[in-house]
Order: sequence, then C-alpha cells, then structure tokens
Amino acid sequence: MSDPRVAGVFDANLPNLAGPVRISSFFDAQVFVRRWAIRDKDPAIRVLLRRMEKANSSQAVAGAIQELKRELAVRGLLPDMQSPTC
Repeated sequence: MSDPRVAGVFDANLPNLAGPVRISSFFDAQVFVRRWAIRDKDPAIRVLLRRMEKANSSQAVAGAIQELKRELAVRGLLPDMQSPTC
C-alpha cells in the first residue's frame, strides 16, 4: 500500500462528539474506527476494525473504506448522507 490516500475526503461523526472528524487517508480512517470501537462496543465496528487492520492491498483498503461509509450512513453519522433539517 504505497498510497494510503482515500478516494475522497469525507467528514464523519463519532457518537457524543460535538463536531465532525475529517477523514482524508486510510490511516485517518483506521484511527477513527479504533476510537469508534472504544466508544461503541458494537461487534460490527470491531469486525470492521479487524478488516481495516488486515487490509494489505489497495482493493482491500477501498472495500474497507466503503464498508466504513456504509456503517456510518446506517447509523446517521455521515454528515453528507443526512437529510437537511429545516
């Protein structure tokens, strides 16, 4: 993995955190998921963390990032995916 950059920079929210966190690289995503796993004892987050730690190719990294985005969207923690409040 010579290029750890994520295909697109995105913001994500951690539960009970005031502001969003900017994720701009795979390393940022790994740190985010580690912190998320500590805050939220959800087994699905721990599985995602293990998958990210074992990623050893650009294809595996891309798949892990997509899974992270899906998990965030399902929980309403991806600001871009939330519906605007009027």
